[in-house]
Amino acid sequence: MSASAQANAVAQTFPYLVREPFSVLLVEDQAALRASLTSQLHQVGASEVLEAATADAALQLFRLRRPDLVLLDIRLPGGNDGYWVAQRMREAEPGGWTPIIFLSGLDGELDVWRGIEVGGDDYLVKPVKPIVLAAKLRAMRRLRDMRRRLVTLTEELHVANQRLNEMVEMDPLTGLVNRRGFDRMLHREILAGRRDGTPLTLMLCDLDHFKSYNDTLGHLQGDACLKEVARVLREVCMRPRDVASRYGGEEFALILPNTPRSGAMTFARALGKLLQARDIAHPGSPGGNTLTLSGGITTCVPDETTSAESMLMRADEALYAAKAQGRNRFFSFEMQMDTIEQRQL
Repeated sequence: MSASAQANAVAQTFPYLVREPFSVLLVEDQAALRASLTSQLHQVGASEVLEAATADAALQLFRLRRPDLVLLDIRLPGGNDGYWVAQRMREAEPGGWTPIIFLSGLDGELDVWRGIEVGGDDYLVKPVKPIVLAAKLRAMRRLRDMRRRLVTLTEELHVANQRLNEMVEMDPLTGLVNRRGFDRMLHREILAGRRDGTPLTLMLCDLDHFKSYNDTLGHLQGDACLKEVARVLREVCMRPRDVASRYGGEEFALILPNTPRSGAMTFARALGKLLQARDIAHPGSPGGNTLTLSGGITTCVPDETTSAESMLMRADEALYAAKAQGRNRFFSFEMQMDTIEQRQL
């Protein structure tokens, strides 16, 4: 039976081979053999056969088209053989994997070992029987499909892990970053500021007289108030790396990368005005009938001595100073000045 007849018989025996697209790069310098193999490949299920006669042409086609399978002759014209081509192909796809089957009239154990060693996956001795070629195509397609499913599952798992981390680091009431996420992000930004030599600002904010707010209006209304404040904080944190978090209870924390001292004070005044514009009623407040906010600010260019604990300590001390000076203001630890005093200068 001729090779063409054998290939037709194989195609009739294995009709599932033609279901899905499957491209093959055939690297063979003998034109007659290349034409014969191309015909066989089409008949046993290859949807596209890319042909190359030299090492350079094979690498160019491989990089441009990324076939599903490579059939690679060992002996090629010029100074580079099929082993060299296989090595270059593996280097061209460090994160991927394309099956490579060597074609050769050689069938010595050393030839097989060398082919596998340089990155090949299988070895066929010429002339190739159509039924063997069909079986190899089926096996390699199965491996390709399994790898694609594995890649898909890995990506889905990565997305699921990201979502889980977001859920773990989110405050369920306000939707802001919680204390766990805040700790991680502050540490990250300290490292970034240290690396880039850029200023980092941390703000600790506390709702003024919030206990009396809950005592007067009830905890359900208190929760609604916290949600509204969270919306204000999200609005004022406009840059991608700005972080608004719920630090605990009625306390909030803001991480503001690449923000100098003067910019931090400007930011704080804008936050105060935005909250004032919301006009959230606070009938139990000794200082008036609307909700206000006090805050402590610390700004530094992080160095080897900077830690999250030291920044939190300075911000907390500044917050205490803001409350001691009458609340409804932000106090800068480094400038030893609050936003009302700065505005009057």
